Amino acid sequence: MVTNIKQLDKKGSGQAAVWRENEHGNPKKLKLTIPQTLPGEKVRVTVDQPDRRRRKAMPDEILEAHPERTDAPCPHFERCGGCVWQHWGYEGQLKQKTNHVKHALETEGFDPTLVRDTIGMDEPWQYRNKMEFTFAPDGSLGLHEQGNFRKIIPLETCLIASEEMVEATMEVASWVKDHELQGYNKDLHEGLLRHLMVRQSFATGELMLALFATEAPDVHQKAVDDLMARIGEKFPHVKSLLWLENTAWADRTQAEKIHLLAGRDFIYDEMDGYRFRLWFDTFFQTNPTQAQKLVDLAIEMGQPKKTEKMIDLFCGVGTFSLPFANRVGALAGIEIVESSIESAKRNADDNGISNTTFLAKDARKGIDQVLESFGHPELLMLDPPRSGAGGKVMRRIGRSKPERIVYVSCNPDTFATDIKELEPFGYTLEAVQPVDLFPHTVHVECVASLVLK
Repeated sequence: MVTNIKQLDKKGSGQAAVWRENEHGNPKKLKLTIPQTLPGEKVRVTVDQPDRRRRKAMPDEILEAHPERTDAPCPHFERCGGCVWQHWGYEGQLKQKTNHVKHALETEGFDPTLVRDTIGMDEPWQYRNKMEFTFAPDGSLGLHEQGNFRKIIPLETCLIASEEMVEATMEVASWVKDHELQGYNKDLHEGLLRHLMVRQSFATGELMLALFATEAPDVHQKAVDDLMARIGEKFPHVKSLLWLENTAWADRTQAEKIHLLAGRDFIYDEMDGYRFRLWFDTFFQTNPTQAQKLVDLAIEMGQPKKTEKMIDLFCGVGTFSLPFANRVGALAGIEIVESSIESAKRNADDNGISNTTFLAKDARKGIDQVLESFGHPELLMLDPPRSGAGGKVMRRIGRSKPERIVYVSCNPDTFATDIKELEPFGYTLEAVQPVDLFPHTVHVECVASLVLK
């Protein structure tokens, strides 16, 4: 059948609708989700079970292409789920992300003209400093197929990771084949190798390779010795080689036991002139080039002063805390993950920063505790997860009445609903700056400033 793409869904796939008659001659609407298409395109598509209300299908042919359509450079693009927009020129992606932020705010009653154009990358490739690859049951290594978490696409390359990260990944994949090691079968819950995490500091060049397996390394000592020799010989930048035991059924990169094969159990990274230690489970901005722009924007919008106190909510390992701490009188960071708080304290010590207090606490309760011991903050910053801070936390922020709020968001929709909670407390949204940290995907970050009137 032939249809026109009307819009994109939240996952970046085209949406279309076809009206057909049912067996009684009444009109029936078939809603189609068609990945790798763009708004306004006319496409030919084959739909199995067209009598259903909703179906998903890949396009057979693009009959009328969007003017910004381009050839995807990655050979895995049509199947791999890592990117969804390689077929869209980068300027078009940026416009779509700007419009997403505007629409989210307008839906909640905010003025969309407050949203600036999205800041993109000069070179939107090889931008990720961390990748998590998955082993298929036959031992091949790759990323999940688009829309199918049980199917692994073996990779020959990955254009959004650094060249050295890809080379190290391919070396591990070759090692697995040479030793005929099995990958983990999610259905049968058996097999050895589950994931490979690769992370690299663009500032220091240091690499971490972390293998997640269901057994201890000494069970496969001969193969492990060979891996250590290969990596040591070919990749001098690998400063951390880890073997992590994970027998849980959940398909996550977690560890019950940590075995250090070579180097140390962390690598050093730098941002904004500050040094950070990154362990395998440390959350750190995945695009360091654009993350620096987030920090710069947050400081510009927050206007920190040496006479002021500040709260950094959802502070993580101190990515924003450290640059702000040198610009305010005192800073209190709040984060529910205890390991991140320990890292934040250590990172502050490593960088000679002594005016910080870090608290491992739920955000809402943490604010209460900090206000009692720390006092009233003139400036509050929050960088919540994709699910947002939530109404209770936002109302608690409103009641604490900081003069200025900086909100760093990775989800425009939850950002808009969160800041709506601040309006009854007298806060006005002043500016929103989207930043593209994940080219060729639907995700967009933004930094916003709100002022108490």
